[in-house]
Amino acid sequence: MSSKEQLKHTYQLLQLERQADLEQYRQKVLMHSLHDRVKEGVTWYPVRLLRDYVGTGERIMIEIEKTNTRHQPHSFQSGKAVNLFTNASGKPGKQHVSGVVNYVMENSMTITLNGDDLPDWIDAGSLGVDVMFDEMTYREMEYALRKVMEAEDNRVAELREILLGIDHLLPGTEKPINSQNSASGIQPSVSVLLNNSQRESVQNILTARDVAFIHGPPGTGKTTTLVEVIRLTIQQEHQVLVCTPSNAAVDLLVEKLSAMNLNTVRIGHPARVTEQSLDKTLDARISAHPHFGELRALRRKMEQLRHQSGQYKRNFGHFEREQRKMLRDEVKAMKADADLLEFYIVTDLLNQAEAICCTLVGSSHPSLKGRKFKTVFIDEAGQALEPACWIPLLRSQRVIFAGDHCQLPPTIKSFEAAKQGLSKTLFEKGIEKFPQLASMLQVQYRMHESIMEFSSQYFYKGQLIAHGSVKHELLRPHEQPIEFIDTAGCGYDEKQDPETLSRYNSSEAELLIHQVERLVELVGVSSWLDEKITLGIITPYSAQVDRLQRLAETSEILEPIHRLISINTVDAFQGQERDAIAISFVRSNDRAEVGFLADIRRTNVAMTRARKKLIMVGDSATLGAHPFYAQLIDFLQQKGFYTSVYSL
Repeated sequence: MSSKEQLKHTYQLLQLERQADLEQYRQKVLMHSLHDRVKEGVTWYPVRLLRDYVGTGERIMIEIEKTNTRHQPHSFQSGKAVNLFTNASGKPGKQHVSGVVNYVMENSMTITLNGDDLPDWIDAGSLGVDVMFDEMTYREMEYALRKVMEAEDNRVAELREILLGIDHLLPGTEKPINSQNSASGIQPSVSVLLNNSQRESVQNILTARDVAFIHGPPGTGKTTTLVEVIRLTIQQEHQVLVCTPSNAAVDLLVEKLSAMNLNTVRIGHPARVTEQSLDKTLDARISAHPHFGELRALRRKMEQLRHQSGQYKRNFGHFEREQRKMLRDEVKAMKADADLLEFYIVTDLLNQAEAICCTLVGSSHPSLKGRKFKTVFIDEAGQALEPACWIPLLRSQRVIFAGDHCQLPPTIKSFEAAKQGLSKTLFEKGIEKFPQLASMLQVQYRMHESIMEFSSQYFYKGQLIAHGSVKHELLRPHEQPIEFIDTAGCGYDEKQDPETLSRYNSSEAELLIHQVERLVELVGVSSWLDEKITLGIITPYSAQVDRLQRLAETSEILEPIHRLISINTVDAFQGQERDAIAISFVRSNDRAEVGFLADIRRTNVAMTRARKKLIMVGDSATLGAHPFYAQLIDFLQQKGFYTSVYSL
């Protein structure tokens, strides 16, 4: 297919994904009664208003509290779009206002409201909060795809053909970005702390004209390399755009870039930013600007007038109505002045910024409208949907991708869209087309060499090297770095949760927790605490997470070290590491079905989270029917890391 045909196909797949996402939302929220929504955890109702105040960026914030304090699971989390509503009128959902969750505690939630005023009905009672469907993200991705398809005779069209065109090949010799540096013989000073493969990657990127890739397998210092090349690019270009698919990944880069004394501005809703990055947000930078005093005075006056106008309740006469209208008109006029002053401040801040950081979708932020960049860096590109990557590419001359397509792909809700190619990223397509532009980092600083070995052989052509600082690191001398406990023939059959359809295996969960307890006793609880040894318990299935958590919570052996234990799905552990990792594979059935474990990248992620110890529990009869797991089990047997449950 031509580049435009590919993009049209991607656009159609995005529609499938949107429909699947919306259908899930309908099933959870729109199609259910208020009572069922509360039970499902997608609605809090009733809630009471604890307070309202003006927060970061002069935004209206509210703190609410559940009146029913019974603990139950819910879907609310920081950064989620929500809908605050009242049932006081007897017409559910008619009176509502949207917002974004700042943070959630067990029974309370702080929300930044969209809009300039508190709603009139905020004190009427019968308040509730719904999780909202993320319409804006799809709208921005669709817009970007259309613009890329329509592009003719401009840089966007060139990048489209470079990345997706059938016959377009990059020139064999590429010119450095900064021809002045090249002409004068000045070479950028690459940090001496980088290893050879990292330095080579940096040099490749500095001389790439159109596109380049940092391929960073687990533990190889991808972020360190990326931050260094961003620093050097800023020396040449003065300003760059830095994007990732997730807020957490953006905040990590903001922290690293700021530590290098780079002028870093974080674009994004303050509610979606970690506390450490909050002072780098555009909103916080506005508050620190020399002209903010004038803006604050205008905002304060507006706040006073807003409260005055809010004093007029429903039952009032003509004079009161006119008085409220006059006050609100005055607020509007002052808001226009404030907006103009804020535009000047924002422009000044962005002009001075060296690194402008945001999510891929966040690069469509109004403050960046009309702004162009020589280079955009896209981190975690192996998890980034292609349509989202085109959003920052619309405003860039060159793109540098960083990631690992051998780890988890983007999360796709539509099975059909994933099957037809939406899960294949622009990063993966680009590496396949231009392998010569993909520098793979080779020295890993995380794992014992035995933990690394199988992943290196299977996914990375045997090219990974364990650094001397980690190569032989164990929890205890002579302790095996890996244990695989085979449950084949034990009757540890998996089951399926009828509500969530997630899989679980109670017997396997008990065995895994028992093995973890043995490990803790072997090391010693006091040593575990003194050395602050961290433990991750990982499984592909959320239903198994629930069972593992319950078993761990009731374990007397694990109770003293519970703060050092994390239990979650594989997907939640991407990008993290622990001293010890224990994996429950769950699948055990007479049909030898492995389900979504067939996406072997998930298992690559799970195994490579471990630094010094890796425990795996699974049924070789089920897993071994898949070629990848058959090879893994053969490797473990050859290395002496395999044990049957019968020999424990």
